[in-house]
Amino acid sequence: MSSIHETAYPRFKPDLTQRELEEIYTPNETEQRFARRLSRSNASRLYLMVLLKTVQRLGYFPMFAEVPEAIVTFITKSIGVPPVPLRAMVAEEKSRSRRDFIDVIRTYLKIQPISKETDKAIELAATQAAQTKQELADIINVVIEELIRQRYELPAFSRLNRAAFRIRNHVNEQYFHTLADPLPSAVINQFDAMLILSPGQLITGWQQIKQDPRKPTNTEVRQYLERVKWLKSWACGLPQVDHIPVAKRTQYVNEARALDAADLKAMQQNKRYALMVLLFHSQLSKALDDAVDMFIRKMRKIHTGAVEQLQLYYLEHQKRTEKLVSQLRDVLEAFQEGETDQERGKRIAIAMHGDPESLLAECEEHMAYAGNNYLPFMLAPYQTQRPLLLNCLSLLDLESTSADVSLIEAIRFVLANRQSHKEWLSIVGTNINLKWLPEKWRRPVTGQKSGAVIEINRKYFELCVLTEAMQELQSGDLYVSNSDQYSDYRTQLVDWDTYEAQVTEYGAMLDFPTDSKQFVSNLKKWFSDTAFRVDQGMPNNEHLDLNGNEIVLKKHGKDTKPAALDHIDKEITARLPEKNILDILVESETWLDLHKQFGTLSGFEAKIDDPRKRFVTTLFCYGCNLGPTQTARSVKGLSRKQVAWLNLHHITEERLEKATVQVINAYNKFALPKFWGSGKSASADGTKWNMYEQNLLSEYHIRYGGYGGIGYYHVSDMYIALFSHFIPCGVYEAIYILDGLIKNESDIQPDTLHGDTHAQSAPVFGLAYLLGINLMPRIRQLKKLVFYKPERGVRYEHINGLFSEAVNWEIIETHLPDMLRIALSIKAGKITPSTILRRLGTASRKNKLYFAFRELGRVVRTEFLLKYISDLDLRKTINAATNKSEEFNQFIKWLFFGNQGVIAENVRHEQRKVVKYNQLVANLAILHNVEAMTGVLKDMQEEGLPITEEVLASLAPYRTEHINRFGDYTLDFDRVVPPMNYKTKII
Repeated sequence: MSSIHETAYPRFKPDLTQRELEEIYTPNETEQRFARRLSRSNASRLYLMVLLKTVQRLGYFPMFAEVPEAIVTFITKSIGVPPVPLRAMVAEEKSRSRRDFIDVIRTYLKIQPISKETDKAIELAATQAAQTKQELADIINVVIEELIRQRYELPAFSRLNRAAFRIRNHVNEQYFHTLADPLPSAVINQFDAMLILSPGQLITGWQQIKQDPRKPTNTEVRQYLERVKWLKSWACGLPQVDHIPVAKRTQYVNEARALDAADLKAMQQNKRYALMVLLFHSQLSKALDDAVDMFIRKMRKIHTGAVEQLQLYYLEHQKRTEKLVSQLRDVLEAFQEGETDQERGKRIAIAMHGDPESLLAECEEHMAYAGNNYLPFMLAPYQTQRPLLLNCLSLLDLESTSADVSLIEAIRFVLANRQSHKEWLSIVGTNINLKWLPEKWRRPVTGQKSGAVIEINRKYFELCVLTEAMQELQSGDLYVSNSDQYSDYRTQLVDWDTYEAQVTEYGAMLDFPTDSKQFVSNLKKWFSDTAFRVDQGMPNNEHLDLNGNEIVLKKHGKDTKPAALDHIDKEITARLPEKNILDILVESETWLDLHKQFGTLSGFEAKIDDPRKRFVTTLFCYGCNLGPTQTARSVKGLSRKQVAWLNLHHITEERLEKATVQVINAYNKFALPKFWGSGKSASADGTKWNMYEQNLLSEYHIRYGGYGGIGYYHVSDMYIALFSHFIPCGVYEAIYILDGLIKNESDIQPDTLHGDTHAQSAPVFGLAYLLGINLMPRIRQLKKLVFYKPERGVRYEHINGLFSEAVNWEIIETHLPDMLRIALSIKAGKITPSTILRRLGTASRKNKLYFAFRELGRVVRTEFLLKYISDLDLRKTINAATNKSEEFNQFIKWLFFGNQGVIAENVRHEQRKVVKYNQLVANLAILHNVEAMTGVLKDMQEEGLPITEEVLASLAPYRTEHINRFGDYTLDFDRVVPPMNYKTKII
């Protein structure tokens, strides 16, 4: 069952400010006349008004004893009656007056009383909510919202709780039946066999299903492809799961992954087999994603290796190149010195330094690599990888997102001829269409520059097909059936009827027209106005030099620190009480009761003993990277198994995100963070987390060095982290830059996003603009970026040299509805920005949407770049924001001190959980620091120290001097923890 505190069920706040009292409980003149007309005495008038104002706030009629005294006192003064004795109010409540007053208030406010109709409304709303939601609190919140919308009086919370629990169970049972009932007996027998440990086996078949791939060596890839084939063979005989909403499916899969074979055998049969079906489908989707990732990674490695080999070839054959050039010079001189053709021939023959045939062969070899043609160097490494790459393709059910299926036909041709050893294959009488063939591949594949093609070079054609397949899988031109990341993203978009119904309101919310012509007209004017304003201000810009198209941004001096800052900072350090990390987690958990967010995944398991202690210990274990074994040694009273069990059976990424939101909202109540930022901007940045090499996500990263993954964080300008991702090193970080703001559900809602240079590209700017996000990254290497002008013929007096190309407004106008449809789908939660940006991150000759987003992004990015080079304050703001991200990265690394900072988990969803654990620990430490700093600063101010706004703005909550990371830890939940005092005002 759910607790009332976990839901939005209306209740009185324990502390009410004067402003809240005035805004919520002030009676208007109409209400006062209503009360005067129906009351017989001051007591009845006050009682009637208390009922009226509280039911407006709560949606139900509380008993008088439940109403805070502050509300009664405020209403008494507001209606102008003298204070009424408590006994008179109690007498009024016990009399018939309460029932009569409730009846007239219901009529006055048009509230429907609790009846059978209320039960029907609860039943319908809960049933609809339970189709997509699993947490009882979420279902109850939907029911409350619907009852309020229909103006029903809210019943007691216990009644809502029981109804939600019953209906959720009923909906779950229906889903389980749809998956378990169609299963043939042979499949059921195989399922049952998976739950038994056979002789000679180390793990059950059920545990084997849940395993993730390790480092993608050739042997591991070969074994994993066999696993994919096995999963595909299973999926053919299992019912489909598409009818179950994604959110519900995710919950079921999390539950299935947490259960071992013994847990499943003890479970009711329908649920057992349904969970097994769902995990099979989930693992198949992930396995197909892994197969594509392996394919892309190995193809990328072949290309990279070939480029390196070409550069090495150039270095090694530089002397031969010089020799050939010298030979050409001698031949030309001989030709010029001869007066007749016969004499020229003799002189040229004498000038030849070697055998003409060998020289010609050297020239042919050199020309084969001209123009950075590295393709010949791909043949050798391809031969060793060929079986694996073709096996990958054969396992993927590839489909095209356009009517052009020429590449699909080419893939089928390659797979059909995979056993052939011929160097040249005839394509006469086949469906092969070579119009898609890139120009650089034409000569190696066909052996000719132009003309009709009747045969192709088998090896080069295979390489070309595999390369194009890699690129089209990345761009979304090809998709994989039953996959997750590489599925057809179009199925996740809102339909066109929904688009038409919502697009006008969406445009009004973001203040831009949704008519294509008007949108382009407004965008062009906005862009032109900025360019004109920057051009006019250029002569007065002393922080920028512009020589033609060369931009030189002058360094600006650092802002002067307040004189008293160093002294105040040292005083804070000296006065902050020393704590160890476990103390901080215990006190923060006492303030927030975070453990209530982490009930059992199924909702049916027995409650654990001492949940607060278990949660804090588990958070400490994974958030600081100690691991269950070391945690059990450091924290007495818990075993390794108890720590690991809670993580597996109670904690998911989604729940960790909800707990993080609760911490952020508590942090936002303090006054101190308001001196650091407005909450309207955030910065995104990544930091590498070290991992063992034996997993698929781990990859060597040149920029960061070493093996690992990237923790990607969105940090508010108020210093607290809003969201986190864990992504592979090889992934372009800009893909994930918008996800954090879209998924952020806290009270801090930024609309401006900063990032490093790696966090920007034209499609990202375009999508951000349509989502109402101001993308403002820090820019380095401005010389490499192209500035686009509004019109081809327009010229500027001072900045004309910046521009090299003009915007293609036609493509934006043509595809605006398609782009807005994607934005609406993201806002509706049907697709994430990273999903679409992953498709838009690779140039596509087929997908016009890529070109439309790129063109829109060129406009938005150029407009931003113009402001960036002309506005020193903007550059300072961006630099300060990105510095906060870098400071946060150092802070979380400091807290992640166990196991030398190496993530020991080799399962990907557990790796992602570790990063979110760590973010939660960091945010709790930041919250605890701010609470302590607030008290210390208040004391210092009362002592007369110079606590000014400038001083406060220069401080930060990433303080570690008073935190002890090492030593023995004692969990003490019996000591009194002072309440969190966020009302303290410093200035």
